Amino acid sequence: MILAAGRGERMRPLTDTLCKPLIPVRGAPLIEYHINKLVAIGVQRIVINVSYLAGQLMQTLGSGERFGCDLIYSVEQEPLESGGGVATASAHFRGAGVILISADIYSEFDYARLLPHVRAIENGATSAHFVLVKPTTGEPGGEFALDATGRVHSGQLRLTLANIAVLAAEPCRSWPRGRRFKLLPHYQDWVDRGGVTGELFTGLWRNVTTAADVETLNLS
Repeated sequence: MILAAGRGERMRPLTDTLCKPLIPVRGAPLIEYHINKLVAIGVQRIVINVSYLAGQLMQTLGSGERFGCDLIYSVEQEPLESGGGVATASAHFRGAGVILISADIYSEFDYARLLPHVRAIENGATSAHFVLVKPTTGEPGGEFALDATGRVHSGQLRLTLANIAVLAAEPCRSWPRGRRFKLLPHYQDWVDRGGVTGELFTGLWRNVTTAADVETLNLS
């Protein structure tokens, strides 16, 4: 699943007439990087939640044929934030494990690294796997820590969610649909129960939230 329903207030005026996932970064719409990277590791069906300028996004991306996959849209009349978006879209989930990516990031993380964690969730070994990055100065983050065994915990907060994860689908299906709520409290609950693995990514990763972020990536 790709989270793509946000308004992108901090990216105005770019997002006044263009939805945030379609902002061009390094020669292509931001969301297309994620679609192509997922297809490259064998993903054949991608759920995308949409809200602001939803028609524009759906018309541009289409059914997914040109990417070599099926694109399924979960339409929100009003943005439901990350948790509400996942819960509502869970009606379209088929497998036991779901790769979850935010459309508004850019990274060189290899999505093939997520596949073993999908299988771990399918086997009941974990409830989630988080990709973590070092906090960005001046930005929120530092929610979790990672121990030497690869387990995520909440002590000594120092790492930030990279908005790349694998989640067990069943808990998502139990959350209320059509309501606004954040994922983070549910993540914290899973971590406190000891069921979350993680990894630290130190390569290129950017949270693309402002016009300046777009300009920096396009000039680099």
